[in-house]
Amino acid sequence: MSDSLALNHTDLLGPTAWGESCGHAVLKATPEDFRVTEIMDIEPDGAGEHLWLLIEKRNLNTEEVARQLARVAGVKLRDVSYAGLKDRLAVTSQWFSLQLPGRKDPDFSPLWGENLNCLAVRRHSRKLQRGAHSANRFVIRLSQLRADRSDLDARLQQIAEGGVPNYFGPQRFGRGGSNLHDARSWAARGTVPPARGTRSRLLSTARSLLFNRVLARRVGEGSWNRVLPGDCLAFTQSRSQFAAERLAADDPRLAALDLHPTGPMWGLGEPPVTDLTLAMERAAVAAEPELALWLENAGLEQARRILRLPIQALAWHYPSPGSLELEFTLPTGCFATAVLHELVTLSDEPGGGLESEL
Repeated sequence: MSDSLALNHTDLLGPTAWGESCGHAVLKATPEDFRVTEIMDIEPDGAGEHLWLLIEKRNLNTEEVARQLARVAGVKLRDVSYAGLKDRLAVTSQWFSLQLPGRKDPDFSPLWGENLNCLAVRRHSRKLQRGAHSANRFVIRLSQLRADRSDLDARLQQIAEGGVPNYFGPQRFGRGGSNLHDARSWAARGTVPPARGTRSRLLSTARSLLFNRVLARRVGEGSWNRVLPGDCLAFTQSRSQFAAERLAADDPRLAALDLHPTGPMWGLGEPPVTDLTLAMERAAVAAEPELALWLENAGLEQARRILRLPIQALAWHYPSPGSLELEFTLPTGCFATAVLHELVTLSDEPGGGLESEL
């Protein structure tokens, strides 16, 4: 892949699994065309030094909202927590928490307006941790749609039944691949950025590229959704993993899209795979030796990510000629871009991709 900042979606993701694009569409013509709701399994207990706020935002990213909350509350930014990052060009609802020991609830009313609104306020004994939510529910409208409805319906049915390759979306790599360009520059120097946030972002970018390279190879060979000799398997919503050789031949969980083959989140240590899978992963990663070594030297340890992304509660309709509205739920850490990648070719838009980041 070139260091050019003009990388397209296919460069950053990989081949599609279910065939060629069904057509073309515009994504996020307005923020209202992309809505996401954070799904939490935690119920605030009503007391404690942590104030939790459920906030609906529009045309703001998560970090911008966190800074505004910190400013009005008179606390440091590190005292504001959230479960995951959400897009700027969107209408999204997510929880934030602020640590306020011995303090009353601040008056946040100066913040509320067209682009920011508070839906609920609760006290809790613990702060909100990153990745604490279980999923994100998306409602996405595609406009200026040029595609045959019968083709779209058939493709969406395939996606509902078989899932999609679990690519990291292009927004992980920055606008036009800018994050990837920066990661390559630091890797070439053999050092990491001193700023913690930048370091985390660029290391994550490099890891995501190597994962996408492995997944793209398996999509190309048709093995992204089936078990190979030497595979390491994991469940959709669990970090536990086990060797494929322990799986019974008639285990129904693979067909049910509950259990999946995994790919590497690169780092130190030996991958928990063998045979054909190990050879394939090493070959894919060998194409990026500088990034792989950079991740290892940064001290990141090997981890795994599922190769197949199941789409929960997928529904769709055509609200008007030339538009398609989709609703679905994704686990945390997964990207709606991966779903749309299998459906239509998207025109560039100003807000970046769609994601369920953490």
